Amino acid sequence: MELNCPKCEHELTRSGELQRHCEACNSDFKLHIACSTCGDEIERLKACGAVSFWCNSCNEMKSKSSAVYTLQDA
Repeated sequence: MELNCPKCEHELTRSGELQRHCEACNSDFKLHIACSTCGDEIERLKACGAVSFWCNSCNEMKSKSSAVYTLQDA
């Protein structure tokens, strides 16, 4: 997934599991992944190289494409 910096619109680079960095303006961000149904943060489940998501509030699996991705200042 390609994300752009909300401050300067340059492409962000991955600097950790959920961390992103903008080389252009030297800003750091945390990737926040939320449930599209309830808006609560969802858990990442990793197994055998695959990533799935689980929403504790809805008590169900969520697909990568249905998750809502936002950037927060780190």
